[in-house]
Amino acid sequence: MKHLKLALLLFAILILATSCFEDGDDVTNPDAVSQEVKDFVWKGMNVFYLYKENIPDLANDRFTSNDDYVTYLESFDSPEALFENLIYDRKNIDLFSWITDDYIALEASFSGITNTNGMEFSPYYAPNSSTNIIGAVRLVLPNTDAELNGVERGDIIYGVDGNVLTTSNYIDLLNQDSYTINLGTYNDNNTPDDTSDDYIADANENIALTKSTYTENPVHTTKILTVGGQNVGYLLYNGFTYDFNNELNEAFAEFKANNVQQLVLDLRYNPGGRVSTETFLASMITGQFTGEVFQKLVYNDNFTNNNYSFSTQLDDGSTINSLNLSKVYILATDRSASASEGLINGLAPYIEVIHIGSKTVGKTQGSITIYDSADFDRTGANQNHTYAMQPLVANGVNVNDVAVPSSGLEPTSGFEYTENPYNYGSFGDENEPMLAIALADIENSMNKVIAIKSNNSNIPPLTPIKDINNNTFEGGMIID
Repeated sequence: MKHLKLALLLFAILILATSCFEDGDDVTNPDAVSQEVKDFVWKGMNVFYLYKENIPDLANDRFTSNDDYVTYLESFDSPEALFENLIYDRKNIDLFSWITDDYIALEASFSGITNTNGMEFSPYYAPNSSTNIIGAVRLVLPNTDAELNGVERGDIIYGVDGNVLTTSNYIDLLNQDSYTINLGTYNDNNTPDDTSDDYIADANENIALTKSTYTENPVHTTKILTVGGQNVGYLLYNGFTYDFNNELNEAFAEFKANNVQQLVLDLRYNPGGRVSTETFLASMITGQFTGEVFQKLVYNDNFTNNNYSFSTQLDDGSTINSLNLSKVYILATDRSASASEGLINGLAPYIEVIHIGSKTVGKTQGSITIYDSADFDRTGANQNHTYAMQPLVANGVNVNDVAVPSSGLEPTSGFEYTENPYNYGSFGDENEPMLAIALADIENSMNKVIAIKSNNSNIPPLTPIKDINNNTFEGGMIID
């Protein structure tokens, strides 16, 4: 937030205009604290919010007097209610701003620290049911309870604690700190051409899981494959987490030492993260564009725009390990968002990007953490509460001023692929479908690409439903 501090001076008069806000109650009074937080919410949104011009209640001349301002704040039952009132078109435009009453947990999450059993899954309706749910395990984090107890990618969960998962109970059952998953198997009733009698059978395998505090290294899997006489690097990267920039750089050191000529970057479950880390990763993939603009951030009228450029060093001075590639394969899906999309969009003007998978989320905006302090920074934060906001404050565009469409990025023509839990495969395995498509193209074998996609179309599809895996504070495009 440092690059924004000078601009805050421009708003000294505005903030002073409402700084005489006084409740008169003791700060330990819950209502008084609530008013303090609401005061912080309005002032912070008035200064930073990307869509300020679209919200009449955020206009600089909205209030005729301090009493008018206090009355306005008191008209809301809670800070959360005020915050939502200041959001622009929540259903279509701003789906991603949020407020929290626990910035300690927020900060921990941004550092990769969460409470988890290490199992991430995708929920679907069970075959031939409009009420029963199954969870397909898509990702198991290393050294977690899930891994230690043998949970594997592709496992099918049909029940928890002996209760069949349904639309009415699955969220509560799978959000517990401890539970036992009941695994199942797909059964086509020996009628592969007729899916009307398919169902999930009990596999008679139950696994007890408990959540605990866990710090996730987003560099999940690295591998080097030899395809068509070329060394191909594979990286499953699950979050642009600033605290693990060195681990990311070390992965590229391995690729560089092994003369990797092609790269498959797996962002299929990456919800985003730090813009600075996104820029470092772009610099690792390339290396020939140092100093040129990778991404621009466009703010509201209160601020000047900010550019992120390709670099040769991390923030700690470490030399970035660059591959100098002119082409990259990126695996991305409807769970790839924000910084993941920004990486694709930012690289596109410079090198060839082959997007394999499905349409991405469509989040172009970046956010910052705003605290209740004189300059909205962490230092000096109000000790009476732990509220903070994470509003959208800028829109990310590439060097050509092109933004990620709100509908998401479409996969490269001919490389469309939708994951099916009955055919997930293992990360880094050359036969895993999405990686296999990239490898087939590297071999210049379009027939293999067609065969892989054709095989997937023969597998009975499942209907996805609301995903409850994502942490409240996970992902986004976070501005430093």
